[in-house]
Amino acid sequence: MATNNCMSTQTKILIIEDETALSEVLSAKIKKEGYEVTVAVDGEDGFKKIKDWHPDLILLDIVMPKMNGYEVLEKINEEKINIPVIIISNSGQPVELEKIKTLGAVDYLIKTKFDPDQVIAKIKKYLAGQSGEVGAEAEVKTSGSQKGPKVLLVEDDSFLREICTRKLNKEGFAVFEAADGGQALKDLEKIEPDIILLDIILPLMDGFDVLEKIRSNKNEKIRKTPVLILSNLGQEDDAKKALALGANDYLVKAHFTTEEIVEKVRKELAK
Repeated sequence: MATNNCMSTQTKILIIEDETALSEVLSAKIKKEGYEVTVAVDGEDGFKKIKDWHPDLILLDIVMPKMNGYEVLEKINEEKINIPVIIISNSGQPVELEKIKTLGAVDYLIKTKFDPDQVIAKIKKYLAGQSGEVGAEAEVKTSGSQKGPKVLLVEDDSFLREICTRKLNKEGFAVFEAADGGQALKDLEKIEPDIILLDIILPLMDGFDVLEKIRSNKNEKIRKTPVLILSNLGQEDDAKKALALGANDYLVKAHFTTEEIVEKVRKELAK
């Protein structure tokens, strides 16, 4: 795969997007960075260009005529085509993001929060061969404003972490991110958050263990911090276990929009 370190042979970016205004903005920005760009206006034409043009990276819309983005991803998998795909998402809903990740997309962008500089950053990241997954050594980072109620978001899925953070920031919360349980516990002492959103399946230490340690912390403020579980595990036994360990609520990711998650946070903080 060519990289942008060698522009004598231009790196090729394929944009599969039926919204002309968006594809024109994307194309102009990407070309300005020195990449070669081709646009397809539907999934069927897009997949043909993947086969014929052999791009180095693909920007793929989900909602399109003839063949949608999911179907294009499925075809890419069937043909065993190894090209990084960044999804252009209409909604950014957790269910959609989980599905595109399962189908092999490396990252996503949200149309309503379109930022050309973010597009270029993601393109450079994946052309350089960097993984979209957050490793065990990832540090907790602060996102957005430092003002407002403090939310510690413990989530190893970068897709979901970013979309939740954006929404919470927009609603006036100060969000602190952790990609694994061990790091979350370290930063818990420094942050003393007002509420915690905690995934169950995490690197190093799962959410159940993190929850136990929170509820046994010697610092009373930390010990009594509201914890909302935000998990893919939808079994009744998992919910019962989390509640028995002291979780204030148990939310299954696939069943809640970001708006509903924010509303849950607000209600819990108002108690």
